[in-house]
Amino acid sequence: MTTPSRSTLNSLGLMAAGGENPDLTGIEVDSRRVGAGKLFAALPGTEVHGATFVDAALERGAVAILTDAKGAQLAGVAVRTAGAALVISENPREALARSAALWFGAQPETMIAVTGTNGKTSVSTFVRQIWIEMGLAAVNLGTTGVEGAWSAPLAHTTPEPITLHRTLAQAAQAGITHAVMEASSHGLDQRRLDGVTLKAAGFTNFTQDHLDYHETFEAYFDAKAALFARVLPEDGTAVINIDDAKGVEMAAIATARGCGVITVGRDGGDLHLRAQRFDATGQDLRFDWRGKTYQKRLELIGGFQADNVLLAAALVIACGADAADVFDTIPHLTTVRGRMQLAATRDNGAAVFVDYAHTPDAIATALSAMRPHVMGRLIAIVGAGGDRDRAKRPLMGAAAHENADVVFVTDDNPRSEDPATIRAAVMAGCPDATEVGDRAEAILRGVNVLQPGDALLIAGKGHETGQTIGDDVLPFDDVEQASVAVAALDGRLA
Repeated sequence: MTTPSRSTLNSLGLMAAGGENPDLTGIEVDSRRVGAGKLFAALPGTEVHGATFVDAALERGAVAILTDAKGAQLAGVAVRTAGAALVISENPREALARSAALWFGAQPETMIAVTGTNGKTSVSTFVRQIWIEMGLAAVNLGTTGVEGAWSAPLAHTTPEPITLHRTLAQAAQAGITHAVMEASSHGLDQRRLDGVTLKAAGFTNFTQDHLDYHETFEAYFDAKAALFARVLPEDGTAVINIDDAKGVEMAAIATARGCGVITVGRDGGDLHLRAQRFDATGQDLRFDWRGKTYQKRLELIGGFQADNVLLAAALVIACGADAADVFDTIPHLTTVRGRMQLAATRDNGAAVFVDYAHTPDAIATALSAMRPHVMGRLIAIVGAGGDRDRAKRPLMGAAAHENADVVFVTDDNPRSEDPATIRAAVMAGCPDATEVGDRAEAILRGVNVLQPGDALLIAGKGHETGQTIGDDVLPFDDVEQASVAVAALDGRLA
C-alpha cells in the first residue's frame, strides 16, 4: 500500500514537543492494535479520554503519541519515561485525519461527499450508479458499506480516519477512479473527513435527528455545515437542495468561501424539477437545466426519489460530466437497498415496501411520496430505536398517524432500553395505532390487512440484517420477513 517515501513523524505533518522524529510502522486509534514502531492517537472521547490507554499502547511498542493538552497531562510522564515522542495538538482529530491521508497516500481521483439528515445513502448510491452507467469505475461508501465496482464492509456511516483512508487507498489501488461518501454529522464533528480531497459536496436536507449527540439544533446544523465551511476546498463545488429551509444558508456558507454553487429544487434552481407524473411502477420527470428542458422516465416509487436523483445528477455534473450524458442515465437507475425497496407483492396486487425512514420527517416524506402511486390504503409499520434521541419518538408516531391510513407500532432496535417504554412514546403520537411488540408479527399482521390497491411501508431498519436487543444482535431482515409473510399468507410456501 502506498505510504510516504520516508514514514516519519514529520512526514505526516506532525511535530513532537521535544523535536523527536521517529520512523513509524503505522498509526492506530485502538491501543489493542498498536505494535512496535506505531503512533497511537489518544483522542478525547465523550466518556473516557484516549490517554487512559497510553500505558497499554506504550507496552505494545508505540514510539509516538498524538493527543491534546489534557491527554498530555494525563499521560505525559509515562510517554517521557518510555522515551516516546509526544505530539500535542489543539485539535488531535484533525491532525489524525490529515496524517492518515498522508500515511495511506492515495484516494480515488474524483471524490464527492454528501451530508443531510435524510437521503445521504440514496444520493450517494445514485451518484455511483450514474458514474458506472457512464463507464467509470466507481464506488459509494456509507451506511451500506462500500458498494459498486469494488466492495468492502464498513462499521460506521463515516469511518474514523484510519479506516477511511485505508479503504480509499485500497479502492484506488483496485482501479477505482470515482468515489462518493456519506458525511454524517458525527463524522464531520469529529473531523473524520478533513483529509479527504473533494471535488464536490452535496446537501440534502436538515430535520431533527441525533440530538442525543449534538444536544441542540444549532450544534447539529454547525456539524453539517462544516462540510462546506471547512472540508470542501475553495475550488470545489457545493450542490444544494434549495427547497430545504437551510439550503439558502448552506449555499451562502459555500459562496462565502469562494466555492462554486449549483442549486437543485422544485421552486427554482439551476436544476429545476418542474413536473412529475406518477403511475404504479414509477414516474416521469420534466426538468430544466440552465435553460434547456428534459423529460426522463424514473423507474422508482416515491416523489422524493426525483429530488435525490437530480441532486446526484448535479453532483456528477459538478465534477465535469456532460449534463446530457448524465441525464441519459436516469431511466437506468435502480432501487437503493433498503430505501423505498419493493420487498414483495401479494397475489391481489398489494405491494410491500421497506424503507430506512427513522426520523419524523423521513416517515412523513416516505408516506406522502407513496400516496400518488397508491389507489387504496397506506399501511405503515413504525418503531423507534433505543439509546437514541427520545424527543423524536412521539413525533415519529404523529408522522405515521398523519400520513397513513392504518398504523402498527412495533420494536425497532431497542438496544438497552425497555421496548415497551419506547413503543409507548411512539404511541403517544399515534393513539389509534395497533401495538405489536414482536416485529415479525407486526409485519405479518401488516401484510395480512392488505387489500387490492393497498400498499404497506415497513419503516425504520431498511437495509439492516440484524435487530439489536440488549447486547445481542439477532438476525432480522425486513425484506426477508416481508417476503416470508407474503408467501405464507398467499399459500406459496411448500
